[in-house]
Amino acid sequence: MGNKCRLIACEEAWTIPEVAAELQKVARSPTQSLDKLLVKGIYDADHDTSGYGKMNFLHGLLDVEEQRLPQMDEYGVDMHLLTLTAPGVQMFDADTATELAALANDRLAEICAKRPTRFAGLGSFAPHSPKRAAKEVERVMGELGLNGLIVNGHTNGDYFDDYRFWPIFEAAEALDATIYIHPRGPSDTLKGPLQDYAMDSAMWGYGVEVGTNMLRMMASGVFDRFPKLRICVGHMGEMVPFFIWRINFMNSRAQKVGRAPKTQRSMEEYFKDNFVFTTSGVEDPLALRYAIDRMGIDNVIWAIDYPYQPMKPAVDFIENFVCTDAERHALCHGNAERVFHIAPL
Repeated sequence: MGNKCRLIACEEAWTIPEVAAELQKVARSPTQSLDKLLVKGIYDADHDTSGYGKMNFLHGLLDVEEQRLPQMDEYGVDMHLLTLTAPGVQMFDADTATELAALANDRLAEICAKRPTRFAGLGSFAPHSPKRAAKEVERVMGELGLNGLIVNGHTNGDYFDDYRFWPIFEAAEALDATIYIHPRGPSDTLKGPLQDYAMDSAMWGYGVEVGTNMLRMMASGVFDRFPKLRICVGHMGEMVPFFIWRINFMNSRAQKVGRAPKTQRSMEEYFKDNFVFTTSGVEDPLALRYAIDRMGIDNVIWAIDYPYQPMKPAVDFIENFVCTDAERHALCHGNAERVFHIAPL
């Protein structure tokens, strides 16, 4: 490899005690949301009767300096882009969600200010209160000086093709703030056959949920209204890069017969122009090579998905990936610096 390449990991989960406490209440509530399985396993593990199993992630989510930073040093990770972990604030009522998003953003800004070369952060917001969310977007990118935004899939079953979310997109586009759409459990209208065999979350359901959101945004014309809006997704593009030819072809056919609205650009053009994606949780060199060759090196960013994924294998994966020096620098830090407004060294 020659000289060491700067490593910026761009989907690194984190939370605050107040959000964790509220999610414990959700875990003990009668909600039928598919997110409850994971929430109970992490935030109410001692009382988990779901069969999901105790998830030993909470300390890693709450920690920044005790374990996370020493591991970063050990494995040569220069920076974590911290993100309020799924389901964020989206399972709370709109008022509670708005208040806790602001509190989390304040804490995140403090962490980044304390160690500006080691941590950057994406601010959260409450999509179910779009006008207040738009104001928080402005605060995140202005007063707090954070690096972009994080949201978790659907909100109460609503996806981002809904015009009610436009105030958020208008603010994000105006401030060149990338919105990272992280998965959460599939909505009630999608969850049926995904509830068995651990298909509800990372194995399959998360990709289905975010991919559906992505396609609804592209097919509905959201990016005609907001042509400079940039969306980031994780997990090697949530399967969309590998299906984009067929998505593009079938959408063009649907437009011709009136089953989909006419859009100014094709689905593939929207994906290349308005989306970037990270490698988080997918350490497959064949998948990464395909993603680069199919979607372009400028659209792919390295990530770990800590603490849900261990650091060392993710670092080994990217350092041993066969690519040009230019590709490696783009993957490991250049694209992150550009997309998330991280100062180059």
